[in-house]
Amino acid sequence: MLSYALKRLLLWIPSVLLVLLAVYALAFYGAGDPIKLIFLREPGGIAFDPARLAAIREQAGLDRPFFIQFGDYLWRVLHFDFGNSLTSGRSVARTIAAAAPVSIQLGLLAIVLTAIVAIPLGVIAALRQNTAVDYAILGSALFFYAIPAYVAGPILMVLLIVILPGGSVPYGWGGLLDMRVILPLIVLSMHPIALIVRQTRSAVIEVLSEDFVRTARAKGLPARKVVTRHILRPILTPVLTQLGLIMITLVNGAVFVELVFGLPGLGRLAIQSLLNSDYPVILAVTLIASALVMVSNLVIDLAYPLLDPRAAERK
Repeated sequence: MLSYALKRLLLWIPSVLLVLLAVYALAFYGAGDPIKLIFLREPGGIAFDPARLAAIREQAGLDRPFFIQFGDYLWRVLHFDFGNSLTSGRSVARTIAAAAPVSIQLGLLAIVLTAIVAIPLGVIAALRQNTAVDYAILGSALFFYAIPAYVAGPILMVLLIVILPGGSVPYGWGGLLDMRVILPLIVLSMHPIALIVRQTRSAVIEVLSEDFVRTARAKGLPARKVVTRHILRPILTPVLTQLGLIMITLVNGAVFVELVFGLPGLGRLAIQSLLNSDYPVILAVTLIASALVMVSNLVIDLAYPLLDPRAAERK
């Protein structure tokens, strides 16, 4: 188990470096000079003063070769220093620290909601295979999976206002206990729930054909015990595989959900930074989002041997 964990960690380190290199290269060779893009919005002729722009670019350290800038950025990231915002001058780390808790809390709650709703629905659909219940659950999952977050958010908000004319618009953040979090949570959880319902259904159908399940049923065990004792654990491995996809879905969905519902999280910060051409913030948000996906995949790899010890031998 220890050697398996070390192998996965050693593979994870170069992956993180490649993500860092790719993200920094996109910013370095991206859509124009960030200094000039920022000052084009300002009154006056600063954006057309080459000497002034060169001085500001040198002060920001953006006039050096690519690999020198990347090496310096990598060294600072290792010390949790993401630099300062080009627009506000604030520390990027403090800006991220203020926005990250909102996204993390909402994402964790979405994962919990997904597990509570999707796994039982997937099991029920598999046990009632090719019945009206199965078709209803699977059809609903496919329907909600087909609706993007940027479409579902405004539609649900409009429906809420129409159904409850006296209610207030669910805009802003007041913590997980605030009623305004319900609608963003539903929108953010729709795609993950659809993914897990389909994966759970497929995994249960496959396990139902195994000899140990047929033997348990032949012994006259109640259906509830067959499910809890003999079916749930084998299906956790393929269901757990979907966690990486769920993290990607949550990261992508958070951008639109936070923007629509006015949540001060990383997704909204990413949109604002893109509009302002604030490259240090864009780099930090992209890096954190990539790290979340990669950490989730690393946790999945390390969890496989706990569910199936044969997984460590196969890796």
